[in-house]
Amino acid sequence: MEAIKPTESELQILQVLWSLGQASVRQVNDELSKVRDIGYTTTLKLLQIMFEKKIVSRIEEGRYHLYEAAITEEATQQFLVDKFVDTAFRGSAMKLVMQTLGNHQASKEELDEIKKLIAQIEQNA
Repeated sequence: MEAIKPTESELQILQVLWSLGQASVRQVNDELSKVRDIGYTTTLKLLQIMFEKKIVSRIEEGRYHLYEAAITEEATQQFLVDKFVDTAFRGSAMKLVMQTLGNHQASKEELDEIKKLIAQIEQNA
């Protein structure tokens, strides 16, 4: 995962592929077009670059290709969070949590989930 550093545009495509599973360039482009102005050839080029970077896999189906995410959503999120914590909070997860909770009104359900997570971590320590 170290070598895989998806750009913002690549992350948008990955989100489409994580949602759809396998998809053609047209299907990916149609989904992206719902949230931003993007041309078919731009989507195609991005998918080709992502294939070269091994972020997506490609299967030939007759005259077109089906693309699929080659990295999981969870692994990508973990990589991005780790990178963010390292760069923005000098590696301190506590600073990230304190900043987030200080700037965001957490719901009772969110707080309950945080408490469960803390209990699990304490139990395994």
